Amino acid sequence: MQHLAATVSNALTQRLGALPNAAIALCAATRPTTLARGQSLLRAGDCWSNLLWIERGALRLYYLDRDGAESNKNFFLDDALFWPITPKLRDQPVGFFVDALADSRVWAVPIAPLMQALANHAAWVDMQRHTLCALLDDKMHREQAFLQTSARQRYEALLRDHPVWADRIALRHLASYLGITDVSLSRLRADMGLTKG
Repeated sequence: MQHLAATVSNALTQRLGALPNAAIALCAATRPTTLARGQSLLRAGDCWSNLLWIERGALRLYYLDRDGAESNKNFFLDDALFWPITPKLRDQPVGFFVDALADSRVWAVPIAPLMQALANHAAWVDMQRHTLCALLDDKMHREQAFLQTSARQRYEALLRDHPVWADRIALRHLASYLGITDVSLSRLRADMGLTKG
């Protein structure tokens, strides 16, 4: 089992360089979780207490509105690494869901002891700062796009910025991410000459 346990450690090492022994030990104690398509990893009301690394597969993060309609906010594919980066995300139950879009293999490392082990690790501090900046930039960009651009412009931006999503994620989930119906996205794709037949 040691060769399996090294996998998440290797993923962190690729991003952070050499890890402290305490972080290596935490990674060595983890085991992957296999998720079937549609299976939940996190549900609204759960506590998010782990750093998550997707060895392979695809996950989506989404909210339910008061009528029960889903609204996709982000997608995570192979080799994605994400964690509860703010104290509120770590300390309070989440309001969103994370489900598998495809059969997936995910590693979870307990975030509190990992953060303690990496507290003085400069590359970890830099990665957290970079991730926070990227999240804020993305949030502001999406808000501006919803206010100032058409659905077609948002879809064109998605194809440009996330080309793999178009190949790996179902149109109904992409439509939700874009804030339109799947019917509208199908029509839009037809107008753009992206459909066959």
